[in-house]
Amino acid sequence: MEEHVKTIVVVPDGMSDRPILELDGKTPWQAARTPNWDRLAATGEVGIVLTVPEGMYPGSDVANMSLMGIDPREHPTGRGPLEAAALGIHLGPTDLAFRCSLISTDGERILDHSAGNIPDAHSQPLMQLIAEKLGTRSLRFHPGIGYRHVLVWEDGPLDLHTEPPHDHVGEPFRPILPQGDGDQVLRRLIDDSINLLMDHPINRQRLEEGMMPGNMIWPWGQSRAPLLPNFDLTWGVSGAVVAAVDLIKGLGALQGMTVANVPGATGYVNTDYAAKARAALELLETHDFVYIHIEAPDEAGHHKDFPEKIYAIEQIDEKVVGTLLDGLRGERFRMLIVPDHATPVELGTHAPGPVPYLLFDSLAREPNIIPFDERALEEKVPYVPEGHQLIKKLVSPT
Repeated sequence: MEEHVKTIVVVPDGMSDRPILELDGKTPWQAARTPNWDRLAATGEVGIVLTVPEGMYPGSDVANMSLMGIDPREHPTGRGPLEAAALGIHLGPTDLAFRCSLISTDGERILDHSAGNIPDAHSQPLMQLIAEKLGTRSLRFHPGIGYRHVLVWEDGPLDLHTEPPHDHVGEPFRPILPQGDGDQVLRRLIDDSINLLMDHPINRQRLEEGMMPGNMIWPWGQSRAPLLPNFDLTWGVSGAVVAAVDLIKGLGALQGMTVANVPGATGYVNTDYAAKARAALELLETHDFVYIHIEAPDEAGHHKDFPEKIYAIEQIDEKVVGTLLDGLRGERFRMLIVPDHATPVELGTHAPGPVPYLLFDSLAREPNIIPFDERALEEKVPYVPEGHQLIKKLVSPT
């Protein structure tokens, strides 16, 4: 890559969507006011990219791995070990790491995959109790952030199937309990967690105040630790990551990237958007490449809340992209803005298929009339069928 070119990737997680009747057939992205990236799109390249290979689950682990330049087919992994890496948890060669979500149930159905966006102040004591009462030498619980935690099973079995809870909100959970080798161990943990947490004072308080309780754990996304290529050596640039969620932090850490801890970054719609941009600008003083991930649109999609999703998108345009552009004024830079996957409000979960991207070069001045939103999917635009190749347009343009 040329010297002195600052490169930025902005990933509004799950931003891509489908038309909504209440928005007169527009998507939340199309309904949102996005003057900053609309301006960039006027002289940028708008294209589409398939971030998740055909046949793979459209999860954020696979999609973000692709956007970071890694072929997920060559480095298959679940999100568990990625989140473990972000927490500094060392995994042995036979350890099996799970995302352990703290979720809401009425004893029969999954009511909310995030326990009502439970804050750390409530989730930490609940998960500490789980760790103390249900943890053993071979089953270790590690509290994380919000509803996202980690379970490590020493010598855990690989022949085991688990389901993401956000795919089954409103459904009975018994039919989707873990299945396969060792499933009874996880089923017992799930049942025991309900007995421990259902009447906990924190959950009684949350219910009294009209909030969802964090009254069941749900292990999923399990895998052994992957060996990922070093980012700096692969691309010849020094890389850094700005994110709230451990999944993205872990992906960065396992590639040897600098991982920022940003006060006020929550992984929810109430995150401090501008703080993330300021952290990125600070990192660009010493790094060539910064990957900025914002979870908020995905969370809004999972909650089927299109006004919240519109708000999140507008905040990203104003406070992330806008702050970056102010800080980069007069600098030579390239910026890629791309959702990792779609999280349609009507579905409440991830959907497969390509997503639009915007690639802007501060020196490029070719006019573009293709809008940077889902309408690009119907246009004749550049198409990147292998998501892990998109980064080449940013760091190694022809």
